[in-house]
Amino acid sequence: MCGITGFLEFAERNQQERRSTLARMTASLAHRGPDDVGYWMDASGAVALGHRRLSILDLSPRGHQPMESACGRYVLVYNGELYNFRALRQTLESLGHRFRGDSDTEVLLEAIARWGISDALPHFHGMFALAVWDRRERCLTLARDAVGIKPLFYGWGRECFLFASELKAIREHPSFVGEINRQALTLFLRHGYIPAPHSIYRNIFKLAPGCLLSVSTEHATQDVSPSAWWSLSEVVSDGAADPFPGSPEEAVQALDRQLRDAIRSQMVSDVPLGALLSGGIDSSTVVALMQAESDRPIRTFTIGFAEQSHNEASYARAVAEHLGTEHTECYVTPAEARDVIPHLAQWYDEPFADSSQIPTALVARIARQHVSVCLSGDGGDELFGGYDRYEVMLRRWRAISRWPRGFRSAAACVARSVADRLPLAIPRRKLSTLAEFASLQHPLDLYTRFNTHWRDAEALVLPDDRLPESTQESIAIPEPISDRFVETMMYLDARTYLPDDILVKVDRASMAVGLEVRVPLLDQRVVELAWRLPQDVKVRDGQPKWVLRQVLDRYVPRRLTERPKMGFGVPIDAWLRGPLRDWAEELLSVDRLRREGFLHPEPIRARWREHLTGRYNWQYLLWDVLMFQAWLDETGAIAR
Repeated sequence: MCGITGFLEFAERNQQERRSTLARMTASLAHRGPDDVGYWMDASGAVALGHRRLSILDLSPRGHQPMESACGRYVLVYNGELYNFRALRQTLESLGHRFRGDSDTEVLLEAIARWGISDALPHFHGMFALAVWDRRERCLTLARDAVGIKPLFYGWGRECFLFASELKAIREHPSFVGEINRQALTLFLRHGYIPAPHSIYRNIFKLAPGCLLSVSTEHATQDVSPSAWWSLSEVVSDGAADPFPGSPEEAVQALDRQLRDAIRSQMVSDVPLGALLSGGIDSSTVVALMQAESDRPIRTFTIGFAEQSHNEASYARAVAEHLGTEHTECYVTPAEARDVIPHLAQWYDEPFADSSQIPTALVARIARQHVSVCLSGDGGDELFGGYDRYEVMLRRWRAISRWPRGFRSAAACVARSVADRLPLAIPRRKLSTLAEFASLQHPLDLYTRFNTHWRDAEALVLPDDRLPESTQESIAIPEPISDRFVETMMYLDARTYLPDDILVKVDRASMAVGLEVRVPLLDQRVVELAWRLPQDVKVRDGQPKWVLRQVLDRYVPRRLTERPKMGFGVPIDAWLRGPLRDWAEELLSVDRLRREGFLHPEPIRARWREHLTGRYNWQYLLWDVLMFQAWLDETGAIAR
């Protein structure tokens, strides 16, 4: 895996200064690519590309980037892996191309040279973020993989277009402004992450999954918009129009075959390879199929915790022993887990508050001591209906929708009126929650309510009085693609929560230690097959992920994997009342919050006091604020 960065400058600047800027931007990504560094600038220095390399395929200098195409027209920097590069290479060789090395980078570049970037992208099966400079058209094009596995930020400084794998590289450019986007902060407090296309900074964006964006030096303007080369909504629509025609048993066979093909292609590596194993359905399926494709024991890695409520190590060990993997299990102490927290803001680069970032970072660190590449089981819940909340929300909506809308609205008004008169906090909040549920008019309202941390996030963030109302950014939830509630929730999670939370968590935690993590359940062909499968083979007789479980049953006895779903987390709630209390108290002090000028102190302090009593668990809300505060500390950002 790698890190990429670069810029287009539209104002005159000293050539040496530009070279120094590019070097600083690229150096900030050294953790993503510890094995090699490369730079390219055009004759004027106004176009610059930087690359840090983690060598996985073709370890020789022939895989060095930035890489120029054989025809000389294109220059590429690329972060990712192209799993079908061998088949594409054969196709290109049949068309007359001759290759200098054995890297997937060269195959990807020559495919672009042959077909053009827009036509080449649908040929690429893999995870990637790339930037390609077209010398003839003097145009820079950015592109990101279909489901958003690899990150790519872009945006505008003063008379300059910037891009990078991580925000820290963009911050190194002298034209970077760094004004905090308060609407993005509001979204963060609501969700615990910042949804694409927003970033924590104004005028800096995330390129959405399956999109590309082109900027020309001849028509330099900030009014450029990404376009989609792959669309999840189209995949979902196509799957509904052309559903899988076979029986449930045939669906299991088709999924088994497609997963094995995806895993086989993702096991190609010129460096040691292993798998992250939690013992759950998703990671156990990946490991089982990896072992079935290997002629020797694969390496598997698990971490354990002393707190049994958060410990999955024994389940993973049982699966590993049955499959005969070479298993590494490491128990970490609460102190070791807490030692990760001061590094989170630096690794994640913008506010990010999924506390499972801590165990993810720990298991990545352990795996990196033995291998350079790991496969993981991320994506199974979104594709196959695995989250418990789907069933919970479905039951609640059925209960709510039994009552006429008029009655629900009246009940909500009464509950609010009574709540406003109650002096005690607990009954007041219970009545307010009842009023909120009674006022829901559509299943999508329930989804939004259920996936919100600070429900009053807009009131929590102090306004920026310098900005007119029309410039305040907001996010729109994608339109539902089905009248079936559970299927719609799966789609919305795959569009937002998966790329902006789950995949961000894995990418930053693994890249912080130079570990490449591949996610075969999110192979583009697996995703497309999953959306063709009928919903009743995903959730069958009340059992989530039925079709995936049936695949796993072929390799691992059900008794080893049949257990309640556990979150991959740590006991943040107890830590905040104990060993993290002083750290949190400092970050949440009234004086500090007022001085920084971003958040109203009163509601935050109220939640903090209630949490400390032990009668309330406000860990998610408080962790959101703490991660923003820690990020402010790390970046030195100030209210502007």
